[in-house]
Parts: sequence; C-alpha cells; structure tokens
Amino acid sequence: MKGNYKFLLLALLIAFASCSFTTKKVEEDPQKDKILIELITNILRQGHIAPQDINDDFSKRVFDDYIEQLDPLKRYFYKSDIKEFEVYRTQLDDQFKSSDLTFFDLTNARYLQRIEESKPVIEAILSKPFDYSIDETYEVNNDKIDFVKNKRELKERWRQQLKFSTIANYDEAIDNNETLDENKTEKELEIEARETTSLSFDQLYSNIGDMIRKDWFSIYINAILAEYDPHTSYFAPEARERFTTEMEGKFEGIGARLQKQLNVISVSEVISGGPAWRLNELQAGDQILKVRQENEEEAVNIVGMRLEDAIKFIKGPKGTKVILTLKKEDGSIEDIEITRDVVVLEESYVKSASVNKDGKNYGVINLPRFYDNWNKDNRENCAIDVKKEIERFKEEEAEGLIIDLRNNGGGSLAAVVDLAGLFIKDGPIVQVKTTGQPKQVLSDTDSSLIWDGPLVILVNELSASASEILAAAMQDYKRAIIIGSEQTYGKGTVQNALPLNRFVRNSSVGELGALHFTTDMYYRIDGGSTQLEGVKSDIVVPDRFKYRGFGERTYDNPLPWNKIDAADYEVWENYYDYDNAIEKSKQRMANNEQIKLIDEYAKWVNDVREDNEYSLNYDAYRKRLELNEEDAKRFEKINDYKTDLTYKSLPYELELTAIDSVLKQKRERWHVSLSKDVYVEEALNVLKDLRLSYSIKNDVANIKN
Repeated sequence: MKGNYKFLLLALLIAFASCSFTTKKVEEDPQKDKILIELITNILRQGHIAPQDINDDFSKRVFDDYIEQLDPLKRYFYKSDIKEFEVYRTQLDDQFKSSDLTFFDLTNARYLQRIEESKPVIEAILSKPFDYSIDETYEVNNDKIDFVKNKRELKERWRQQLKFSTIANYDEAIDNNETLDENKTEKELEIEARETTSLSFDQLYSNIGDMIRKDWFSIYINAILAEYDPHTSYFAPEARERFTTEMEGKFEGIGARLQKQLNVISVSEVISGGPAWRLNELQAGDQILKVRQENEEEAVNIVGMRLEDAIKFIKGPKGTKVILTLKKEDGSIEDIEITRDVVVLEESYVKSASVNKDGKNYGVINLPRFYDNWNKDNRENCAIDVKKEIERFKEEEAEGLIIDLRNNGGGSLAAVVDLAGLFIKDGPIVQVKTTGQPKQVLSDTDSSLIWDGPLVILVNELSASASEILAAAMQDYKRAIIIGSEQTYGKGTVQNALPLNRFVRNSSVGELGALHFTTDMYYRIDGGSTQLEGVKSDIVVPDRFKYRGFGERTYDNPLPWNKIDAADYEVWENYYDYDNAIEKSKQRMANNEQIKLIDEYAKWVNDVREDNEYSLNYDAYRKRLELNEEDAKRFEKINDYKTDLTYKSLPYELELTAIDSVLKQKRERWHVSLSKDVYVEEALNVLKDLRLSYSIKNDVANIKN
C-alpha cells in the first residue's frame, strides 16, 4: 500500500513539476480558484482509481447535483433561473478543462441575489398570524415539488415552509406554557412561535453572510468530486485543520460526533468519557434543534443550518456551558445543559471485559477503530493491544472470545492485517488493487498463532472498511462466526489525503487545502470485493437501524462491486461445528422476544421517518405527535432488558480503576451496557455451542485414534 502511494505521489509531482503558479495572494482571488480546478482535475485524472470521462454526461450530473445542493427546498431559484443556467448543462466539462468559472460565478451571484430577495418575503409572512385551523398539508419530500414560476408561487412556497417550521415552535410554546404554568394566551404563544422562527432565519442568513467566495467555491468543487465517488472530497484550509484536529484525537467541546441528514443535525455518536457521556442524557440518534450559550437569552435554531456552521455553536472552550434543545427518537422534546471540556478520543482504543457463563470464562474485546500511529517511541497499534488482551484472557483460561466491531468505521490497513494474523498461523489477509497495476496481496507472515479457540465477531451496518477486511478474512478462512446485520457497510475503497500546496512552486498563492481521494480498492482473499455488498453475517440479527438503510449503497455514485482472482489460501482446520452452532443460534433468535421487539421498533421508526406529509392544522398535527408518543411506549421495555450475566475488568485494569475514578466509571457503565446487550448474550451462546462441539469431536477423534 505504502509503495503504491509513494509511486502515485512521485508520478503526480513529476506531472506538475512544470506548473509554476505565480498568482498574487489576494483574499478573494478567482485565479486561485482556477488553480484549484486545474490541480484537482489533473490529480484525479492520474491518481483516482476510477477516473471519470469529463464529458457532457459528467457535466449534466454535476449540474443537477450542484443545483440541488444550493437549493434543495426549491425556495430561492425560479424556473427561469434554472432555464438560464441550463445553457451550461453540457458545457461544464469544457469549463473544467479550461478552468473557466463562468457557470460558478453566474449561479453563485444569482443564489446570493435570491437569498437577499427572500428576506423581505420571510419578514412579511412572519409579520402576520398563521391560521392553524385550516386543513392543509406540507410535503417534506422535495423530489415531489418543482421550482416556482413567479413571485406569487414563491411566496406560497415560503408560506408553507415557514408555517411548517412555526407549528413546531407553537407546539413547543404550548407545552412550555403548561409545564411552567405561565398562563400565556394562545395569541401570545402564536406570536412567540413566529418570533422563534424569525430568529432562526436571522441566524441562518447571518451565517450565510459570513461566507466568502472560497466557502462557496468549496461547495462547487465538492459537487464535482461527488461524481467520482462518495469518499473523494476537497478540504479547504479551515476544513483540513478541523479534520487534522480530530485525527489527533483531542479537542474542546461536548464530546459528540454530529451528522446532517436532509435538513436536520443529529448525533451519530457520543464519545465515551466526554462531557455528554458523563451527563448521560445525550444519545445517538437525537436531533439537535436549537443551541443556546450560557450567557445568552435566545437559542439559535440550527435546523437547516450547514453542519460546519452548527458545530461552531455547539463546540466551545473548556468550562463554558451550552444548552441543547433535542428531539428524541420517540418525538419528545427536551433541553439539556452540557459543560464543555477537553475531549480525548481515548475510547477509540481497545477495551476488554471478562464474563462467566455456566461456570466458564469468556472474553469480550471491543475495538472502536483500527489505529496505528507508527510512533517508534510511543507506538499505539490495535493489533499489539488486542494481542495483550488475548494473552491476559488466556491466563484467565477463557473458553472463547468475542471481537466487537460494531460501529467500527475502519482505520489502518496495516493494523488490520497484523490483527487478523493473531488468529491464523500465516497466509493472505486482503488483496489491494490500483488501476493499471498488479494486485498486491497483504499477508500475515508471522507463523505464531495467538488464539486458536472459538471466535465470534460482532458487526453491524456501521462496521466499515478495515472492520470488513477482518470479518471477511475470518469468514473466508472459516476461522470465526460473524453475527450481526444482514451486511456490513460496504466500503471497499482506500483513500489518501494529498496537501495541494506541494504541487505549487510559488508560496504566494496561499494555502490551498487538501484533496482526499480514492486510490485503491481492496478485495477479500476469495477475490470478491466488499464494495456495496459488505460482509454478509453468518447469523443475522435485526438492529434498530435495519429498515432505515445505511452504508455505501445509500450514497450517490458509489463505485461498483467487482471481483478479481482469489488469493492462495487454505481454510483453517478445526474441530468446531459451525453449521450446528449457526442453526442453533437461528432457532434461538426466532424465539427471542427481545429480538422480535427490536425488529418491530426498527420497522416503526422507519415508518415514522418515511411519512413525508404533515398536517398544518394544529389539532391534526398535535394528534399525530400524541399517537406517535403513545405508540412509542410499547418499545420502552427494550431498554429494560437485562441478562443474568455479570461483566468485569481483567486484574490489570482493576488496579488501574482503583486509582482512576473516571476510568472506573467508564468501565462500570460499559459493563452495565454489556449486561443488557442481547447481541453479546447470543454471541456467548454461540461460543458455548462451539466449545461443546469441539469437545465432542475431539473426544471422537481420540477414540478413533
């Protein structure tokens, strides 16, 4: 892999050696944008694993996606604007090749013009009360609506969207009025709701006003790059700095990772040990509607805001407080206050727990990511850490191991090869292919075998990249049983980050940022790619996200699945009866009430999310909320589930937790979570069945001998 990357980098450096950009360093310099287009276009043509034909078809796709990114709710542009823009629909390829920015300049100027024109429209609509007794609906699926023809239609589009935003504020105001016993009149509450909506748009437009040309141009570049594949993107200097900060594993904030889906900012992960984790009130899936600072009276509505802009309000210096208004998965609204702190991503590292089941010890190893810092003085490598944990479990006479890769998004390719080698004597682990070059087989060359006992690997739809490499290799070798979602994420590609300034001779051009682009694809040792298809679990169990759809297949323009020749490998010889263990597990899962309830909940959540039509009649709107809240109550017992299993730290960690109260709290909370985890419980059942089958077959073999 490293050899391939060095070869690529050398080729690119040679290709651009003749480029001598001597542009003056100007804050708003269109020439700098032309340099970026030229650099990125040439790098991708030579270095991307699937370079695109920059032709009329490519031009059309960029055109459509860029317009959709600018105006997804179709509330700014007119049909006449789109018609004017369409002159360039098949010309963008020619503009890319000549670094012509005519289309960008036109659309960007028109977009900013339409935003300015929308301000008095919004002000006029919000100056009058909404009539919530009228029976009308609002369609949130923007694919079903078209751009408006005239100002009358535009005003009606805004009226519906603003009424939809305000009805939620109105409902919240009524709830607060009842809870706080404020005795406000309906008229006062309706005025308050409109003021809240108005403030949110004031803030939105304030953020837009802060954006400069390079911000808008980054959106344009990424609309182009998105046509290559979902993981190729441009990082402007500030974005690159944020990306680097997170990679370093330390920042100041609330300790949560956020994502934006459609118009909503939601929590994708609560970082263990961080302020939000310690508070224990913020959960993955929570939608963040508003943000208020401790020294400010008004909250900022972040619905519809860019993720980068929303993060600016949520993050902040250590010791400061932020109040988040959340919409929980069941539809309820609540405020929580979090004191910001330094967040260290130490929970990205290996952790383990021991559990006794039916008189036998088993080990659980949780691996959130495949890390490897290559620091000789302070090496942090997941394979080294997992090996240590396995040796400790062997001292505890563990009968089987669970490797938990759920929500593990990947990491170092070298680290996963080393880690897989702990479970086989030697042999290929993964194949890597770069366009125009022979495949490269990455193998475990260490003949030592660290663990030859029963092994189960837990995955879900968020297990990606390196996680899929490990699961696939263990499955191909018949070395482990994979338990989890129908398939894993389906990311079978490798990306490299390339700082763009290294291609520019003259430093006066300023900081150009970095290009993160796809250079390789990896393949299972049986020759199949994990791209799109992921790894299919041997034992499929539903989770809360089963029907919502995650993974590579949900993106636009994913690279296709394909296959190459298999590597030379031999299936692992063992006495474990995998088929019998898998069949027994499937029977247990079919009769498990907790699993059935989780599946019902997953269906219900998906149905709620797919209902795209909302009533703007308040009585009907409120009735729908109440029905959803009532319906959600039947799933409350999902969180009440508890096994009779008790988890504990290994002896070495008990010594650490005796002097580290934060670590002790983390481990205790994790152990409680494990004791309520039906998936881990089933993995232990499978390990028990594997161990039993080994004992029986081994006894039979001994008798025959």
